[in-house]
Amino acid sequence: MSDTDPLDWAWATRTSGNLSARQRRHLIGAILRDVPGALAGQLRYRMGRRGDGKTDFAQPVPDSALARRVEDLVAEELSPHVRNHSYRCYYLGKALADQAGVAYDDELSYIAALLHDLNLEHRTPGRCFAVTGGERALKILTGWGVDPARAEAVAAAGHGHATPGADHNLGDPAGLVLAGSLADCLGRRLDQLDPQWLAQLQTRYPRHDFKRHLIPALRGESKAVPGGRIRVVNRWAAFPLLVRTAPYPE
Repeated sequence: MSDTDPLDWAWATRTSGNLSARQRRHLIGAILRDVPGALAGQLRYRMGRRGDGKTDFAQPVPDSALARRVEDLVAEELSPHVRNHSYRCYYLGKALADQAGVAYDDELSYIAALLHDLNLEHRTPGRCFAVTGGERALKILTGWGVDPARAEAVAAAGHGHATPGADHNLGDPAGLVLAGSLADCLGRRLDQLDPQWLAQLQTRYPRHDFKRHLIPALRGESKAVPGGRIRVVNRWAAFPLLVRTAPYPE
């Protein structure tokens, strides 16, 4: 296969998430192209700019039997800080997609958000956590009898959320989850969101000293998978530094 292949689920399962030199350069370029817009948004936020993006907390989350089963799974499998981050990712990504007027599959996005960091705290040397987490989610969902195509879409979203630039497409579950994750980890696009709604979200799903847990997880992943995407974002986007300086107290 060519090293210009897209970083899709087929690529992920074939390579364990290890980039070719050309793919690495492509991602570095995507990161650098995003820098001006990201910095401008951060500046607007720090200067007091606030938006009106939000969701209605009174509106129930997807309540299918599958969604409830996934909720039970993450309650058992994820640490409190990762679990609450996953819920915040869903709401933040959904608010940004709604504000942009983008259509998306709500149940698929919800399940993908809850499972996207399934293996964040379970590193595998040489294999990207987003890939191993996607494989694990796929195995669990198919074991439950979920349609294989839908189970694979969840796995692909979990893998895809680790790809810089995926958040440009909020209609794709990977993009919605990454947008929510960047908002929650770095404060990206907070200038587009309603501040009272954001405060309510943090109260509903407390951060549990999230920064202190996330930074070593990112550094550990970078060390365990030197050819992976997290190594690229840590180095070229200074991701741990951006997490530390994000406009959240913890």
